[in-house]
Amino acid sequence: MSQDPPDRRDDAGPILVPVGESVTLRQTVAYAVREALEAGGEIHFVEAVAWHDIGDVGAEVREATEERLKRVAIWADEDAGEADLDVETAVVGAEEYLFGPDDYARVLAAYADDHGIDRVTVDPEYSPGGNVPILRPMEADLVESGLFVEEPPVDRRTRRGRLLRRGGVLQFGTLFGISFLFYQLLSGFTLAGFDLVTGAASATLVAAMLHRITFSDRLRPTTVGRQLVRLVIYAPYLVYEIIKSNLLVSYVILHPDLPIEPRMTEVECALWGGMPVTALANSITLTPGTLTVRTRGRGLVVHTLVPAAREGLFDGALERGVRFIFYGRRALAVASPRERGDCRIIDEGGDEE
Repeated sequence: MSQDPPDRRDDAGPILVPVGESVTLRQTVAYAVREALEAGGEIHFVEAVAWHDIGDVGAEVREATEERLKRVAIWADEDAGEADLDVETAVVGAEEYLFGPDDYARVLAAYADDHGIDRVTVDPEYSPGGNVPILRPMEADLVESGLFVEEPPVDRRTRRGRLLRRGGVLQFGTLFGISFLFYQLLSGFTLAGFDLVTGAASATLVAAMLHRITFSDRLRPTTVGRQLVRLVIYAPYLVYEIIKSNLLVSYVILHPDLPIEPRMTEVECALWGGMPVTALANSITLTPGTLTVRTRGRGLVVHTLVPAAREGLFDGALERGVRFIFYGRRALAVASPRERGDCRIIDEGGDEE
């Protein structure tokens, strides 16, 4: 579906509305319904399933997606009132991994092509990648596909992240266990009565104060159990990577020519959520030759000391391991940062090499 983009909308055709969790979604639906009633009475609400909706989180995400589409359809019926409005809902991208704006635009454009749609109404706060700002480049790709793209005039509210979330026994117990083990580690695991009592008291205090803040999502026993098992499998692999990198860096340091090549790199990791990204950032830092300097969303800025360490980072071995922990074996099939084009070398001036 490659053609010159239209310079005006088709006032007599169906409308496609990409759906995602947003503070302005309700206003977008109301606007799209009004426009659809004037343009023929047909509207399609479509949600693109992100690449991270796989493995253990797949069922939860599918349930949330279906619920959101049902909610949007109900809103549309309410706004239409007695008017004749044909409402369609669909999920696209479920059989592949969507990484960037071009992927989202491609699956949305394909849906539009299949259903004879040439007009797209995009929520100004639409961000299917969560904290990844892809709206502008996605709109540009949709226009290049020959679609008329518009944003509804909505009132944007200031979005503030929730500091406190729903707590639970599992959140409390998990944080208590982590805090207690860390306390015993600091005390040398003497397991003396004093250390056990003070450790339990400290862990209880930490868990009581922070269990509603520490975890971004409500923990589920089955999911946590599987992730812990995978973590046990991942740990020896991480130790192997650390030992291998230690030997490599030692060789470079002892080499007469000192063949180091320090570079700053950027990697957009195929992980979702604060905990997986943090796990990858720490794994990279623990591995000699690489140091995570900054994280922002899914993006990592990493200092690499030698070319071999940089190549390993771009090949995504550690990223694949962390994906395995949080998403299961299906996530291993995701392409590496090099294959996705999600990595680059930055020189001292901040330009791409």
